[in-house]
Amino acid sequence: MSNKIWNPERECMRRADLEALQLAELKDLVDYCDRNVPFYHKRLQEAGVTADKIKCLSDIQYIPYTTKQDLRDNYPFGLFSVPKKDLVRIHASSGTTGNPTVVGYTREDLDNWSEQVARIVTAAGATDETVVQICFGYGMFTGALGLHYGLERIGATVVPTSSGNTEKQLKFMRDFETDAVVATPSYCLYLAEAAHELADKFPMEQYKLSLGLLGSEGCTPEMRTQIEERWGNGFFVTDNYGMSELNGPGMSGECRCRNGMHICEDHFLCEIIDAASGQVLDKGATGELVVTNLTKRAIPMLRYRTKDITNINYEPCACGRTTARMHKIIGRSDDMLKIRGVNVFPSQVESALIGIDQISPHYQLVVRREGFADTLEVRVEMIDGSLLEKYGELEALQRRIHHAIKTILGIEIKVSLVEPKTIERFTGKAKRVIDLRNQ
Repeated sequence: MSNKIWNPERECMRRADLEALQLAELKDLVDYCDRNVPFYHKRLQEAGVTADKIKCLSDIQYIPYTTKQDLRDNYPFGLFSVPKKDLVRIHASSGTTGNPTVVGYTREDLDNWSEQVARIVTAAGATDETVVQICFGYGMFTGALGLHYGLERIGATVVPTSSGNTEKQLKFMRDFETDAVVATPSYCLYLAEAAHELADKFPMEQYKLSLGLLGSEGCTPEMRTQIEERWGNGFFVTDNYGMSELNGPGMSGECRCRNGMHICEDHFLCEIIDAASGQVLDKGATGELVVTNLTKRAIPMLRYRTKDITNINYEPCACGRTTARMHKIIGRSDDMLKIRGVNVFPSQVESALIGIDQISPHYQLVVRREGFADTLEVRVEMIDGSLLEKYGELEALQRRIHHAIKTILGIEIKVSLVEPKTIERFTGKAKRVIDLRNQ
């Protein structure tokens, strides 16, 4: 796989030059929002912020945050800065918990977006010789089309299979000699499971996969290792990050060093804040990621609260890039469970489970309220269902899992072992938490 840098002029800038560029872009963005978006004009006026008052990057702290609720309250086009005739595309969320969040793109926005994706897929090792199968669902979700156009920009051959129909996905992988795949980590692992089940008819040697561009859900290092080992053949998994409110995928992504996801800092200005107080934290601290999309025009975003928990490393990388690197997402502030005063993220449980023999990587966390206390049950799927009849072995496995999870969380939990293939598989984001406290 290639170690090429797509845009060395921007990805290898001196920190002082990069921050000067970000400051100029921030001032332009504040002025643009003030003039073109009534929502931001009101917010900025109430906060007493104008472009000429932004003297240094830290002055961004005086700009109010933007939240997902702001997008819902202004549905559909209240945060847009351009007339509909200037839009070339519209995306939206599913809106399962209220109004969808709607985002739009000018031609300039799409050009910037494909440039950002071109950088992160190149950093991961994709080239103009790569044949990449996109297993994200096409449609209003930004993931598939975002990666599609960025991959085409570097000259890669794109196979837009979309999601589902696993046997046909595998057939195309074999027949087209696909060597890279775009998918969620859970679906990539499911594809590997399905490939092994068909190995008598189609040996694993028929697959040429060498690169995984995985995203849209968290992937712990332990799960990444399991995916790589399951596919074999030197399969190399990389993580990338983005969300529709900030364009889509392409804000950051791992290089071949895999020591953090490089941020396209000439397009995105990132902060880490305390999720509870909203206070900006010092560099290197762990907290909620807040992002300002410096170059987005159709629907500009000032200090968008992502709800994702991470930290940022500003040291140059061994790959040669000088852009800051964000840690893999630890969890979401709105997905975080508080069980008897302890913060619990699904990724912590996943780290404890992966590597334990006799269980699959599929699990669910079930939260209930018993009396006045919350309880946590971890449902774990077994590989071999016959173990359910071997009570001694079953109890030993439960104790091992219980100990592994309790060591990490420090609280009492219940472990339930369930039959193989009984926890639902998802072609999109896996549903890890079932919250029954209000039932």
